[in-house]
Amino acid sequence: MIAILGAGKMGEALLSGMLRAGEAPSGVIAAVRRPSREAELRDRYGIGVTDAADAAGRAATLVITVKPQDMPALLAEISPRVAPGTLIISVAAGITTAFIESRLAAEAAVVRVMSNTPVLVDEAMSVISAGRHAGEEHLRRTEDLLRPVGRVLRIPESQQDAATALSGSGPAYVYFLVEAMVDAGILLGMPRNTALEMVKQAVFGAATMLRESGEHPVLLREAVTSPGGTTISAIRELERHGVRAAFLAAIEAARDRSRELGGAS
Repeated sequence: MIAILGAGKMGEALLSGMLRAGEAPSGVIAAVRRPSREAELRDRYGIGVTDAADAAGRAATLVITVKPQDMPALLAEISPRVAPGTLIISVAAGITTAFIESRLAAEAAVVRVMSNTPVLVDEAMSVISAGRHAGEEHLRRTEDLLRPVGRVLRIPESQQDAATALSGSGPAYVYFLVEAMVDAGILLGMPRNTALEMVKQAVFGAATMLRESGEHPVLLREAVTSPGGTTISAIRELERHGVRAAFLAAIEAARDRSRELGGAS
C-alpha cells in the first residue's frame, strides 16, 4: 500500500503518475484535511482517502508532500503508527532526512526528493537522496514511483539545497525569461499572443535540442551567434547588464532560503 500525505498539486501529480504507471487504485490511499478535497480525489481516481495517522498505519510506503512548515506536526501525528522498515519519501523543501528520522519512533527508510512543477505534464526533474536507513532497494522503489512523471537523478543529500535552487525553482526562472522576451516583442510592435507563441516555441525547441543533441549549451549558443550579427549584439547587452551575474546571485539566494526553511523546521 502507498499513501500520499498532503495531496495538493504535487501530491496529486505523483498520484496520477503512479496510477498511469500501473498502480491499482486499491493499492493507493491519500490523506487530506478538507472534505471537499476528499470527495474530489475519490471521484477522480477511485482511491481510498483517510487521515494521516490511519494512512501511516496501513501503508508500506509514505509519500509526504506537505509544506515544510507543516512537517513537524505531521510527523508527530504519524510517528506512533509508522512501522519499522517503512519507506518514507519526503518532497518537502529544506527538510533533511535526519530531521524526519529523529521524529519517528520506528527506524524507517527515508528518501529525500526535490521535484518541480513540470511533474504536472510528466516532465519533472526529480533528484533523490538516501537517509541513514535507506538502501539500494529503497532508492530503486523511489525511482520507480517518480519515473512516470519525469526524470530521476541520485545526488548526495549535501547537494539537495542547491538542487532546490537550481531545479526545483528552475521553471520559475524560465517563465520569468519568457515573460521578459514577450514584453520585448510587444515593445517591438508585436501583438502579445504572437510574441508568446514565438517565444514558447523558441524555448521548447532550444530545450529539445539541448536534451536530444547532447551538445554543451555554449556550443549550441555559438551556433546561433554569427560574427557581427544580431545575436552577438543581444548577448553583449545581456552581459553589459549583468544578467549572468544576476542568475548566479538569484540561485545562490534560493539555495540559502532552502537552508533557512530546513533550519526553521
